[in-house]
Amino acid sequence: MEPAAGAVAGVEELRVENLAKRFGGLRVLEGISFALAPGDLLGVIGPNGAGKTTLINVITGRTPPSGGRILLGGQDITGRPTHAVSRLGVVRSFQQTNTFKAASVRENVSRALRFSGGAGPQGWARVAPLLDAFGLAPRLGEQSDKLPYGLQKMLGLTLAYAANPKVLLLDEPAAGLERSERTRVDEFVRHVRACGCSVLIVEHDMDLVRRLCPRIIVLDAGVVLAEGPPAEVLARQDVIAAYVGADAAGDEAA
Repeated sequence: MEPAAGAVAGVEELRVENLAKRFGGLRVLEGISFALAPGDLLGVIGPNGAGKTTLINVITGRTPPSGGRILLGGQDITGRPTHAVSRLGVVRSFQQTNTFKAASVRENVSRALRFSGGAGPQGWARVAPLLDAFGLAPRLGEQSDKLPYGLQKMLGLTLAYAANPKVLLLDEPAAGLERSERTRVDEFVRHVRACGCSVLIVEHDMDLVRRLCPRIIVLDAGVVLAEGPPAEVLARQDVIAAYVGADAAGDEAA
């Protein structure tokens, strides 16, 4: 995959060092380390219970870590609350649709832009290509929870981008989408990377992972089992045994 237009060689936007999370005696994450440069993309896969969503929760301040560090542009943000981490530029999406349900599409976008201090014409110009691409532009006046599920999902992703992230963490963005709708996730990721935003994507759709991700990490029981290009990682016997199984050559690992 070609480097994103906004990528800066040798510059690390996000660095995770030896991250750990334990709930009492239960180890959920242990020794997780990786770095993302601006415009970079990392896929994180693994079976249910591997710690994927916990990883996002810890990075974004929803759950305090038990050990390790999280650095953003060299600044230690470990353990800071979610609102502070978001304002510094680390923003997440959720597996479920996550919008202001009773508000219109326009008001949803306005609220996200206000959070980032960009509710003026420049902010709207920044999100306009996504609104057009996903068919949301002609539906700005509609109540968000009345939209079809696929549009609600894409609105949620657009809101995350409207918050002006430096790093965007996507928790199963293709979950619940029809197969024909999943290429919208591709469009979204390519757009935000071209703007210099780095992306971490947790996903079960192996087709999407293979299409988008130049590099993936496999989590198993809270530790990194494998890391590298998808074609190499997904061919490893230990990865197949732990996660992909009989679906290794199929369309999707659920």
